[in-house]
Amino acid sequence: MTCCVHSKGMRSRYVELLLLLLFASWPARSAGQESLSARFAPPPGASRTDVIKGSFAHFLRHYPLLPPGTPVTLHTGALKGRQDVHAAVLDLSVGRRDLQQCADATMRLRAEYHYARGDHGAIMFSFTNGFVAEWDRWRRGERVRVAGDRCTWYSGGPQDSSHAQLLKFMDLVFTYAGTRSLARDLVPCTTAPMPGDIFIKGGSPGHAVIVMDVARSADGRTYLLLAQSYMPAQQMHVLRNHITPDLGPWFEWNVGAALVTPEWTFAWGDRRCWPGSR
Repeated sequence: MTCCVHSKGMRSRYVELLLLLLFASWPARSAGQESLSARFAPPPGASRTDVIKGSFAHFLRHYPLLPPGTPVTLHTGALKGRQDVHAAVLDLSVGRRDLQQCADATMRLRAEYHYARGDHGAIMFSFTNGFVAEWDRWRRGERVRVAGDRCTWYSGGPQDSSHAQLLKFMDLVFTYAGTRSLARDLVPCTTAPMPGDIFIKGGSPGHAVIVMDVARSADGRTYLLLAQSYMPAQQMHVLRNHITPDLGPWFEWNVGAALVTPEWTFAWGDRRCWPGSR
């Protein structure tokens, strides 16, 4: 019995060490691959805001990018019609179906963050009809039956916590969720902008962009780096600022009548936060 307890303790410690090594390099980057923070310096006179290591904000700030000059492609592999709206492309798969569009891509980033942390219970999203899809139930073998506007859980799938299975779960979410349901799940932001905030307009059509990074200057100016997917499903990309091109990909917060991005205009009040993120 003593030997068994000792063996279990050693295995537990071994698993802890593996997790520490995983998170030390997370999000994962290939050798020589740039992160968002490495490629984009803050505007002159500004500095990046403090974020907690291991937080969603930290995850986004250090997200890996594809090489400079990479074009944005659609889920079909074809080029996006407009190649003038992006400053960089995130190293995030888009799949082969027309599913991972704007709100979907922001949910995908949130799911990837919690998955990397092993926080399976935090990966849950509402469908447009209000049904809550939970990854923790899916990975334990439950599946969702959709009949008209009614969704129910049933047993019958494999118990599988792999990343490939997570992507299957997220495809289900993308099929039945969107800007309308995500806007309902998020809460109004009452504090200064942070990475992870989402500008969202629920509807058909609607749109969503996510704040990837935030910088502030000594005189109180705040700057945002934004990323989006769009319709049809396409690689997620960091947006260019066409209104103030001298800022490159940075957008100045709360300046002007609205947040004007290359393919959508948001009211400043369209900013939402993930529950419990403040």
